[in-house]
Amino acid sequence: MNDFPWSEATATGVGSHPGDDHVEALRVVFGELPMPYLPELPGRGVGADMIGRTASLLVELPVEVQPSGWRFTDRPGRDLKRARDHLSRDLDALEEVAQGYTGPLKIQVCGPWTLAGAVELRHGDKTLADAGAVRDLVESLAEGVTAHLAEVRRRVPGARIVLQLDEPGLPGVLAGTVPTASGFGRLPAVEPAPAAERLRTVLRAAESAGGGENGSAAFPIVHCCASDVPFEVLRTAGARGISLDAARLRRRDEDHIGEAVEAGVAFLLGVVPGTDARIPDIGVVAKPATELWRRLGFAPARLARQVVLTPACGLAGASPAYARAALTSCARAARVLREDPGE
Repeated sequence: MNDFPWSEATATGVGSHPGDDHVEALRVVFGELPMPYLPELPGRGVGADMIGRTASLLVELPVEVQPSGWRFTDRPGRDLKRARDHLSRDLDALEEVAQGYTGPLKIQVCGPWTLAGAVELRHGDKTLADAGAVRDLVESLAEGVTAHLAEVRRRVPGARIVLQLDEPGLPGVLAGTVPTASGFGRLPAVEPAPAAERLRTVLRAAESAGGGENGSAAFPIVHCCASDVPFEVLRTAGARGISLDAARLRRRDEDHIGEAVEAGVAFLLGVVPGTDARIPDIGVVAKPATELWRRLGFAPARLARQVVLTPACGLAGASPAYARAALTSCARAARVLREDPGE
């Protein structure tokens, strides 16, 4: 537990933000959070969404937008340029807002399985339908993520980077519930072993990409806000942290969580809603974390290092005022955990 990028109980966000002002979003996360992150603003349009943003990182696999969504194409075009321009502007703003920053910094990309279930091949089938195409996508994504990490480090050299792979679609991939491109059928389930293997390729690329002033590799985590989080697949793949919605946890998940905690895996627990709602008192915000820890029987001091508090999911559907309040609430609750984890 001594190699987390953070030194005490902390808080961060999941990824997306409302609105189209990326500079203001960065100012909010750097102003409110002990672990800031690079916000995603899908409201800006084509290429700012999770799929298009990550597809813009792929190496030698250009994409375009069709009526059915993102699709691989023969050559780069306007849609890919738009996605890359959005990301480039975000990185320019990050460099400006984070000038002189030292500490943990989280960035997010879509995970390979969710990406494979969303992007179509040139002839219309989803990438997930073709094992060879999935392999090519994973290798391209690993290369693109490595380059992206290097660019973030160049712009914020004092950051200890946490790389989050967003995998909301992974439970459906494992269960065989991802619809075909036509929508009339379902794609076959992927077995846990190959699912973990492909995920591991991208996670290892993050860990092997050292650099920056501190020379540390990125700390790889996986976010899955769906039900049926595949804990064993994520652990087997090498995730150092798991991000999830605490409200979706079931008692039968706790054995898996306990084993992961024993193995030193961090948990990023979503403890406030991702859309406008009444935010409870600070002690209530932290309650899902403290109650889970008590049921598992772990020492409070371990809670203060191994748990990060977040909203339940991205904040793109929230109002700007609520988004700020949700992040502030997580940060204040994390302070309570730092100061008195037993209470």
